[in-house]
Amino acid sequence: MRVTGAAIALLAFAGATSAAASVNPQELYAAGKYQAAIDAGASQGSASSLAIAAHATLAETTLRGVSCLECIGRAEAYARRAIALDPKRPEGHLYLAVALGYEARIRGAVAARLRGLVEEAKANLDAALAADPDNARVLAALGGWNIAVAGKAGATLAHWLYGASFSEGMKDFTRAFRLAPQDIALRYQYALSLSGYDAGTYHKEIETSLSRVIDGKPATAYDMESQKRARELLRLLKANDLDGLQQAVRRYQGYPPKATD
Repeated sequence: MRVTGAAIALLAFAGATSAAASVNPQELYAAGKYQAAIDAGASQGSASSLAIAAHATLAETTLRGVSCLECIGRAEAYARRAIALDPKRPEGHLYLAVALGYEARIRGAVAARLRGLVEEAKANLDAALAADPDNARVLAALGGWNIAVAGKAGATLAHWLYGASFSEGMKDFTRAFRLAPQDIALRYQYALSLSGYDAGTYHKEIETSLSRVIDGKPATAYDMESQKRARELLRLLKANDLDGLQQAVRRYQGYPPKATD
């Protein structure tokens, strides 16, 4: 029996598709195999797997430490597909909001305002919270959104334009910590948020949070990378090198090297 090249290619494709369907994208993500998690998540095509593909794309992009609108766009696309399949699942909304936040930082305040990125991110965080009111990751993302907007716009404009406030952000984080006290990702995000807002005023709080990240038990490869970054941030903080700290924080939050906002 003669097997044509086309048939061989078809069999190979079928085998690859079957293999992708048999793996767990979340396990790949947890192990730090981000491209494999993206491929498996996209291939399986469910709302949950596409959300993981978005999450893995964000992780891979942020760990590279470069500003990449195209990469963020891919994460947004995966998240939007996940939402379209199941708008009542929180993950798609959460990762879309996170991606929009990165996009806003790369584009700058004016472009973000014109594109409505801040509002769209908040709308998706609200949708994620409505779908799962006790989701600690969503609450931490809301906390980060409130603190970032308050820091950029100032208290009055933040409240007037977006309904954001520093105090609400602190409440969001506090609730997230109660729900997931061992999740070091929440403490890391909290430390980044406070450092970006006012590292001098919240020096002790930031130091405590970074120490908890470093001493905590990592659940994923990304957590381990966060611990490495936390060590650098804590070193800068203890040396009272606030300029160096701000540069590191901005880099880890996804700002371009010469942001204009």
